[in-house]
Amino acid sequence: MQRRSLLKTAAALAAFAPSVSEAQDQSQTSRIKDLPASPNMKLTIERRGPIVLFGINRPYIQNRIDPETSQALGRAYYDYEHDSSLRAAILFGHGPNFSRGIDVDANAARLQQRSGPAAADPRMIDPLGKSGPHLSKPVIVVAHGDTWNMAHEIMLAADIRIAAENTNFGQDENTHGRFPGGGATVRFVREAGWGNAMRYMLTGDHWRAQEALRMGEIQMVVSTTEEALDAAVQIAMRIAACAPLGIKATLATAHLALDQSEPIALSKLSEQYSALYRTQDFIEGRRAEAEGRPPVYTGK
Repeated sequence: MQRRSLLKTAAALAAFAPSVSEAQDQSQTSRIKDLPASPNMKLTIERRGPIVLFGINRPYIQNRIDPETSQALGRAYYDYEHDSSLRAAILFGHGPNFSRGIDVDANAARLQQRSGPAAADPRMIDPLGKSGPHLSKPVIVVAHGDTWNMAHEIMLAADIRIAAENTNFGQDENTHGRFPGGGATVRFVREAGWGNAMRYMLTGDHWRAQEALRMGEIQMVVSTTEEALDAAVQIAMRIAACAPLGIKATLATAHLALDQSEPIALSKLSEQYSALYRTQDFIEGRRAEAEGRPPVYTGK
């Protein structure tokens, strides 16, 4: 009886479903291309079906992020957002470290060359999440080795964080005459709690993966870098198997609660939930459940 009821529900809803969901962005027609590792490739890109892996590739300088790497990552995030064939992204680092953060010398040299502030690039999404729109699809960061300062802040801006046991976290700008200007003063405090975050930001002391797990800023610790990347791929594939419009709504309402307020986010839930009932993916989910098979979602 339950199977018959599900089938009837799916059939009835199909009559009211639009051919394309209002939530689907018709501009999502671009497609990210693979960029394999080479001496001159500062950011690698590897597609694996519905997921994409971005790899910081400056191991000769501990994957420190110079202006070109930052721009490449911002453009990769933008292209990922606008590639409708991709459902989840993973960011990792080639070599023994995720990244020691900003390449101070390279960025200082770039600033000296400019006569004024750089113009905003509309085809970039800030990996630090300090400006511009949020991604509507998730990013998983895999940390290993040294993960310091700006790199730690990029990790904090991601949705899911996995670390290898050998990860050495640091947010030590105050020991160098700077301060954590990439978002840690907001996100580290939010994720780990005031006392935990201040204990490390104000002293510049480093901490390990198990401490990061205790504080709640990462979700998983595994033995090796390879296992951490494998775990990220498994999670990304599980996300990719879910309905993309539901994933988008989940991220949107969570960001709304953090960026504006919980009451505003709560007031939008019924509208967001009702909109998903009118999508082809909702009907597919009900039909797949009734037929005892995995659903095939299209984002419509």
